[in-house]
Amino acid sequence: MKNTARLFKALADETRLRILALLARGELCVCDLMTVLDLPQSTVSRHLAYLRNAGWVEDRRQGVWMYYRLAEGDHLLQRELLPLLAARLEEIPEARKDLSALNGYLADKPGRCG
Repeated sequence: MKNTARLFKALADETRLRILALLARGELCVCDLMTVLDLPQSTVSRHLAYLRNAGWVEDRRQGVWMYYRLAEGDHLLQRELLPLLAARLEEIPEARKDLSALNGYLADKPGRCG
């Protein structure tokens, strides 16, 4: 029961939902998320740590940069919720705005971080 509560608690924050909506598009660097969300690195990293500890995201380091992607999930409920969550988040106006900003940002970005 604690794992289930932890999964849902992680979804109880607007910034974390916005991050999940962006990561549903694919792996992103912290710098990408900072730019699109217009938030400082410390805030983005804190929310990513919360999502990682709850099992929603996985990370990898490449040099000094951290990249995040949606986790496959060990929890059956999480695996079932993830596709639904990704689809429904795209319907929220703020998430659509974030995704549009991300697409524009990535189109203008010369390359990956690092």
